[in-house]
Parts: sequence; structure tokens; C-alpha cells
Amino acid sequence: MIIGCPKEIKIQEYRVGLTPAGVREVKKFGHTVLVQKGAGVGSGIPDSAYVEFGAQIVDTAEEVWAKSDLVVKVKEPIAPEYPLMRAGQVLYTYLHLAPAPELTKVLLDRQVTAIAYETIQLKNGSLPLLVPMSEVAGRMAVQVGAVYLEKHNGGKGVLLGGVPGVKPAKVVILGGGIVGTHAAKMAMGLGADVTILDRSLDRLRYLDDIFFGRCKVVFSDAVSIRDQVRAADLLIGGVLIPGASAPKLVSRQLVSEMEAGSVIVDVAIDQGGCIETVHATTHENPTFVVDGVVHYSVANMPGAVARTSAFALTNATLGYLVKMAQHGALETLKADPEFRLGLNCFKGKCTHAAVASSLGLEYVDPMKLL
Repeated sequence: MIIGCPKEIKIQEYRVGLTPAGVREVKKFGHTVLVQKGAGVGSGIPDSAYVEFGAQIVDTAEEVWAKSDLVVKVKEPIAPEYPLMRAGQVLYTYLHLAPAPELTKVLLDRQVTAIAYETIQLKNGSLPLLVPMSEVAGRMAVQVGAVYLEKHNGGKGVLLGGVPGVKPAKVVILGGGIVGTHAAKMAMGLGADVTILDRSLDRLRYLDDIFFGRCKVVFSDAVSIRDQVRAADLLIGGVLIPGASAPKLVSRQLVSEMEAGSVIVDVAIDQGGCIETVHATTHENPTFVVDGVVHYSVANMPGAVARTSAFALTNATLGYLVKMAQHGALETLKADPEFRLGLNCFKGKCTHAAVASSLGLEYVDPMKLL
């Protein structure tokens, strides 16, 4: 097998899909690894580090895509990469197809075997390849929220942790999963007044237990969302339905009822966002204002801390990559039902039920095609 790692080309995306340690692991099975020149530089990894562990450095993305049986990336392909994909080629990356009908059509038309990190799901419901980037994004949400609460950035001029004699900022987090938990850790660490909303009573009990009551936990319904959002200085959206579009929990009307200078950070933007007023932004132009409220909705937040993110990502994705290197991608998909949930497109068919439902496509059980 020839495994290829091209350089990411999304705006200000500095992560890389494979670290030198990952190269070393797949090389054990006799495979060839092609890495595009400069692919790791944004993550602080020089080409020489890849060569040291047996990778071949190639000059262009076109060469990586043309020669590789399996392409490992970080982010979904964008328009310049569409013509480079070919039938039967395995693409292993974050895809987030529910809000991306154009990309989905390309993957189906070109009959790519598209495996999405974010929909691989274990029996306990966890998403092992999404977890590390959710951890990063949850922590970053508080950092960027604190920055945009500053007056010169359009915020209301509130210090997240306050000072003695002055109350701290109120941080409201929608969703008590990985994003919400890590956002809460950061916000509480800075001294903020933190509330998490979630619909799972078991999860709320767990959060109340691990945070020793320092973080308020509230059952998420329309009334509690309304009351908490109105009072928030910083609102963080961290709601996820695996593979599907994020539910819109906060309406345009409710955003208009927030105080001017409040900040929204919607981490769910990769799946369309859970705030009605958001649209995807970039690290170059990360914010916009609606009804006086600053919105931050960068679709690749962890790309800003590329070194941390790249190593955390390979730690999570490498196990399945090694399995594919050992047994082949199709055999691994056949044998592992949890990994098979990552298969979003195969032989021109949509093979993930939530993606198909979100895009109005026919769902085909992948076992009928494998």
C-alpha cells in the first residue's frame, strides 16, 4: 500500500495528518509513505524528521494524490483537491459532510472510499477520533471568548474571572460532552461563573460530581436555554449529533436579547452550528457581529494551535491507520463495525445514515457493498 499525506491547503490550516511517529508505525508493515514537501512545517515538523523514519518527500500534492492508495489528511478536501481524488482511493480525514452537499456529491461521483474521523463510534457512544480535537476546541473556545470580550475587540469589556469586588463573567455552555467539559475546565480555571446545559441527567450528575458543584449544571429545555443565554457574557455552543447537522438551539430572536458586546463561540460550526445566526468563518476573518453580539465560528479552530493538535490527532487516528496498513482498508471495514461507522461514502453511495438523512440522500448499508 502507498499511503500519502498532502499539505493542508485550507486557509490558515497548519496541522498535518501524520507525524513522523505515525510514519514509523506504518513502515513496519513494509508500506510506502509519501509526504508532500513542507506538509509538517506548520506543526513544527521539518521534512527531515519524516525522512528519518522512512517517508519519501514529494514536491506536489498532485503527486501525493496520484500515487497514493490511501490519503490521510486533517480537514475535508476543498475545491482545488476535488479533481485529484479517484475511484477506489481511500480518504481518511475529518469530513463533516452533513452541512457540505457539494463535497458529498464530489465524493459520491468520484466513488471515493471516504472514511470520516468524526463518525467512528465505539459501543459506549464515544467518538475516539473526534475527542482530541474536541478537547482542543473546548479549551480554545474560552481563550478566544476571553479575547473577544475585550472592549477593543467589540466585546463588553469584561474580564472573564473578574477581580475581588467585581463579579466574573458569566459563561454558558450548551452541551456537556467533550467540548463542554473542557471549556468548563478552562473557564473555571480563569475564575468565571460557569453553567453547562445538557439533556442527559446522567451527564449532568457526572459533571456536578467531577466539578464538586463549582460549575452549575442545568437541564437543557427551551426555558432554561432562554434564561441562560439572555444572561451570558460568553456563550459556547458544543452540541453534537454524530454525523448529523447540529440542532439549532438558539434562535436569531434570542441572540437579539443578549446584551451588546456579549460573545458567542460556536464550536459546533463544523456540523452547521447550534446558533441560528452563525456561519463559518476563517482564522483570517474570525468574527462578525449580529445585533451587537460578537460571533466567532471558525470551522477549524484547532488549526491555530497546530503543533498540539497534530500530535494529539495522530495519537488518536494512528491505531486505525495501522490496522488498515496490516489488513487493508476494506478488510478492516468489514471486520470492525465501530470503524465501519466512519465510512461515509463508498462506491458512489452514502453509507452513513445520519449523513444521508441530513442531506436527503439514500442510505445504503455498507455491508451490502463491501
